[in-house]
Amino acid sequence: MTEQGVRSGRQARQVERAKKGGGMGRPYIVRNIPTYDVLSEENLLKVEHAADRILAETGIEFRDDAVALDHWKRAGAKVDGLLVKFEPGMLREILKSAPREFTQHARNPANSVRIGGKNVVFAPAYGSPFVMDIDRGRRFGTLEDFQNFIKLAQSSPNFHHSGGTICEPTDIPVNKRHLDMVLAHLTLSDRPFMGSVTSEDRAEDSIEMSRIAFGREFVNDNCVILGNVNVNSPLVWDGTMTNALRAYARANQAAVVVPFILGGAMGPVTSAGGIAQSLAETMAGCALTQLERKGAPVIFGNFLSSMSLRSGSPTFGTPEPAIGSMVIGQLARRLGLPLRCSGNFTTSKLPDAQAMMEGTMSMLAAIHCGANFILHSAGFLDGLLSMSYEKFMLDADLCGSLHTYLDGVKIDDDQLAVEAFAEVGPGNHFFGCSHTMAHYETAFWDSDLSDNEPFEKWEAAGSHDAAYRANKLWKKRLAEYEAPVLDAGVAQGLTEFVEAKKASMGDAWY
Repeated sequence: MTEQGVRSGRQARQVERAKKGGGMGRPYIVRNIPTYDVLSEENLLKVEHAADRILAETGIEFRDDAVALDHWKRAGAKVDGLLVKFEPGMLREILKSAPREFTQHARNPANSVRIGGKNVVFAPAYGSPFVMDIDRGRRFGTLEDFQNFIKLAQSSPNFHHSGGTICEPTDIPVNKRHLDMVLAHLTLSDRPFMGSVTSEDRAEDSIEMSRIAFGREFVNDNCVILGNVNVNSPLVWDGTMTNALRAYARANQAAVVVPFILGGAMGPVTSAGGIAQSLAETMAGCALTQLERKGAPVIFGNFLSSMSLRSGSPTFGTPEPAIGSMVIGQLARRLGLPLRCSGNFTTSKLPDAQAMMEGTMSMLAAIHCGANFILHSAGFLDGLLSMSYEKFMLDADLCGSLHTYLDGVKIDDDQLAVEAFAEVGPGNHFFGCSHTMAHYETAFWDSDLSDNEPFEKWEAAGSHDAAYRANKLWKKRLAEYEAPVLDAGVAQGLTEFVEAKKASMGDAWY
């Protein structure tokens, strides 16, 4: 069979899987394997007690947000200037109003995702100022790069979400780039997406553009956009983040509440200490959403990482944060909150063996800890400083395989294949038996990038590695990309909103 024939056969099998809802192409995954719980009840209680002590004895500062401080005073917390202390159990009580699961609606209803419970949603990496590929090397990201990654995510059946700031479009003024990013998500993709959090005004602009796309009443009653907010660890919530967090909650949209703890810098070097800190900081942020609007959706987030204590450099994809993610999963389930945890992390500077080793370790931790929303599923390189085109495609392939992995093993008479054994008999092969013929198109996951040919054939074709194949594939996907249909009135409304907002302010580059 020709190479074109192999590709066509693979594409046909992927389409068939999508039609049957049994592989890639689903709007999200419903896990059919259990979570992996590493701590006993006794030890979980010890972690929760440590977090309660941090909250009650040390407290958390809430800076530059008088409204947040007023919320805490009315809720019964001890507020002394900017420092807020919480009695044990207070935050857990407040969090009871947060939904255990919720739907984030997509512009195309067929692509809406369910977040929480047994559901798993893959989204691209987020926040890199640089991009890279093997043709042009490392460079600052542009709006074209940002749009390209949205197109690549939209073109892949392995993702469920368009993500947020996939890379920083540094050729657009800082105070205006959020408008172009949200516009790109809404016009180049019909999947769920994330908005801006870099100021309250930009968060509100993102939400307003969602209202143009979905309708004001619908947005008031349904989640259509996420905002990823970070704690200024250790134990500080700054006003930029809490004002954005409250803007999303006020509009009934979901904040993703995430500490960013580098062990030895923004948290203790011990895993248990970092986990307790993460629990304390995240509970406080999640609870604040409920004080702003009771019942608003919120995602319990986590970003544990390590560092090289010899050099002071952050390290990603290491075993300590990976196993820590398992514990975070247990703690989030005890709170009854949807979980964002871990991702495809690496400090490698190239899409090489180190990148895939570290990325797979942290990605599998997210899978086994029970994460519902997995940000940084693809493209993460250089300690998140760079978004790699080739790594994006390699990670997309891994995400494809994880669809099958999360499906687990189906047990029924057909899958047990007892009749096939009777047909084939001892010592014979199964290639041509009726059971194989009935399943051969959908039996196994097909990689877009792996080379499974004999060595001689691979060598004769040029001895290309996976990064080379990924480079060819992302270019092919961009060349074949077609934008999803968008109502002309909605498109006009979005364009007019962006143009008016940009015209109302000068350019600011900081």
